[in-house]
Amino acid sequence: MLIVCVVSFLNEARYLGTFLDSVAGQLRFPDLLVLVDDGSSDASAEIASEFAAQREDVRVLRRPQRPAERDRLAQAAELRAFQWGLEQIDVPWDVVVKMDADLQLSSDLFQTMERAFLGRPTLGIAGGYLAVVDERTGRLCREPCPRSHVRGPTKFYRRACFEQISPIPAFLGWDTIDEITARMRGWDAISLACAQGDTLHLRPTGRADGRLRAQYRWGHCAYGIGQHPLWVLLSTGRRVRDRPHGLAALAFLVGWLTAALRGHQRAAPQVRAYGRGEQLAELRRRVRALAPRRWSEIAF
Repeated sequence: MLIVCVVSFLNEARYLGTFLDSVAGQLRFPDLLVLVDDGSSDASAEIASEFAAQREDVRVLRRPQRPAERDRLAQAAELRAFQWGLEQIDVPWDVVVKMDADLQLSSDLFQTMERAFLGRPTLGIAGGYLAVVDERTGRLCREPCPRSHVRGPTKFYRRACFEQISPIPAFLGWDTIDEITARMRGWDAISLACAQGDTLHLRPTGRADGRLRAQYRWGHCAYGIGQHPLWVLLSTGRRVRDRPHGLAALAFLVGWLTAALRGHQRAAPQVRAYGRGEQLAELRRRVRALAPRRWSEIAF
């Protein structure tokens, strides 16, 4: 199985060395590692070039600097850079990996994913769980992620699946739209635990530019995905206890409403319908699990 890993980065000098060290320490190194500098103005390109000079299976690609963007993540710039990097690849890969550079990989991440793809023909998208350092206790804890979702920083795609779901739309919510589309096509999308532990997210979600902006983006994601309104309301309620308390839930809801009022891009109608069907099925499952046994037999 030929695995190609495409890593896009912008001004990641603080984390890139740690990330590359963890790639070098993989029990199963990717057959080709493509480092895409998305217009960095710091030392990122030099760090990547020094690493590539030591290995024949590493390439560095550079994109020109662009004007500063108000919110780069909202434009799915990392996905666009990944897609551009993938277009430059001329090897017959079986699995392609979209990976961020602010990670410290578990040493058996690539090995674990390869074994999963070889052992499960219906596996279309896979990835590892991410851990963060808790700000209050200093201990490692896993970032919340259902098994049926693969976080954007570590996306492993089987070629046949990737070709069926492409092009992945480059806007907020893309890293769920790809999974819904894959399941709609008969593929599985799952997160997997590594025996050597979770991959460390060096810059946890929301730490770069604030938790409230992250919640606001997630609201945009919910709209882009086409989440069922009931699911959106329940997601808002779940965030009431998130920090900053109350404001996190409000930011999420405002993000969803703003995207709706402005008519932001959304997944294709059939993808939205399939995703909503999955959400309603999950809600029925949870209601049955909570209800008394005699009520659990009632069809919802």
